[in-house]
Amino acid sequence: MSEDQYAALPSGVTICYRDHGDQADPAILLIAGMGEDLTFWTGSFVDALVARGFRVVTMDNRDVGRSTFAASPPPALWRQVLARPRRDAYSLADMAADAVGVLDHLGIRQAHVAGRSLGGMIAQTVAAAEPARVLSLTSIFSTTGAKKAGQPALSTIRLLAGPPAKTRTAAVRAHLRITGHIAGTGYPIDDAAEAATAAGGWDRAAGDLAAGAARQIQAIQRSGDRTARLRRITAPTLVINGDRDLLVAPSGGAATVKAIPGARHVVIPGMGHHIPEALVEPITRHIAEHAATQGKARAES
Repeated sequence: MSEDQYAALPSGVTICYRDHGDQADPAILLIAGMGEDLTFWTGSFVDALVARGFRVVTMDNRDVGRSTFAASPPPALWRQVLARPRRDAYSLADMAADAVGVLDHLGIRQAHVAGRSLGGMIAQTVAAAEPARVLSLTSIFSTTGAKKAGQPALSTIRLLAGPPAKTRTAAVRAHLRITGHIAGTGYPIDDAAEAATAAGGWDRAAGDLAAGAARQIQAIQRSGDRTARLRRITAPTLVINGDRDLLVAPSGGAATVKAIPGARHVVIPGMGHHIPEALVEPITRHIAEHAATQGKARAES
């Protein structure tokens, strides 16, 4: 397993990352979702991409894991409900700059970029802002920021509105509860594996996980509807989502495909807002084949 390493960026943010595989292979940067550290890209997922001939870089976004936690207060609940971010809120563009900063730190000029949920939004933002850096884009169960696309189910909102976990045990229980709810009808979660992931995430955290997640939500809200910006993406794009997602509705994937010129869409029946072990092989295959064909042609052009 790759060890934690750190990139101190000019912005003052330090990003924790891991670098897997042969550095001579084409790079794939994996960007995790809201409140998820780099370990949420499981060992089997990373290993599958390495086995397909890629160098895989995973990272903790700011406000999670071992990366920098912001010093600013989290937004109050009313601000989150009304989508009224604080004036000192960072944005998806700031988080995208973190991702590009990791590539700069590693001396990677061009990479394939894949993100899930919030990570998909960050990956989209990287592709829109830095087209020359992105060989291919894969957006997994994500959305565009449009108000009528990708909204969570009311049942999910009620679950997320509960008090934040203050202990490791409570964090594990909360993760099992919400993940079991959003995972989809076709792929029940592995409680033991998910508990281990949640516990590990708690142990790696350098700050207040609830406050960090609230600031990440605020980044999404500050960034608003990104549809017009997504139309500027030139990287070959693959959009993957399930048809049973209760956190980011499948309409988010459809909106993303509609916004990005030439994007391809893969909808996985029974899948929700989760990548279970049973879907590691098909999803990594989709990513690798997309990167190997579309991205290679872009690199040679």
